[in-house]
Amino acid sequence: MQEPRDYEGVPAMPEFEDWVSARAHVLMRFAFLVTGNAADADDALQEALISAYQRWDVVAGAVDPDAYVRRMIVNAHTSWWRRFRRRETPVDVAWSPALAGVDAPAEDVQRMWGLCGELPPRQRVAVVLRYYEGMQYGEIAEILDCSEGTVRSQIHRALATLRRRLDGEDAADA
Repeated sequence: MQEPRDYEGVPAMPEFEDWVSARAHVLMRFAFLVTGNAADADDALQEALISAYQRWDVVAGAVDPDAYVRRMIVNAHTSWWRRFRRRETPVDVAWSPALAGVDAPAEDVQRMWGLCGELPPRQRVAVVLRYYEGMQYGEIAEILDCSEGTVRSQIHRALATLRRRLDGEDAADA
């Protein structure tokens, strides 16, 4: 069997391929939570992996290659939504509790994810990194390239918005 080659005929780095094989599912889940749908998650992940491959010596030398690539995913998605901020893409399934491994009732999870999807992109990313990925504020600040205070502020605003919307829905249901 012939060794895989990239577009310039240079042998592909097996370390990269091994790393992607081991981490792709985790990175895809992260990309899905950041973007809100599978198509955008695929695009963001693919763009990040292309960049990571091109700079694999730098990425592999990082303290945490996963964090480096997660940052690339966030940047890829941020670039996309800046270009197409007002464009909406309908999807058949916006979120699947099984995909994220959540044990809450499906209606509650779907309702919460719908509300999270309405948050501004930076707030949504901060909430996903904090509560779905379990990251600390400092780690989130590194990924978002901002101060820890900004991360705390984004999360605080997002949670306040979610509380108001939940209270509004509960009052409407009564």
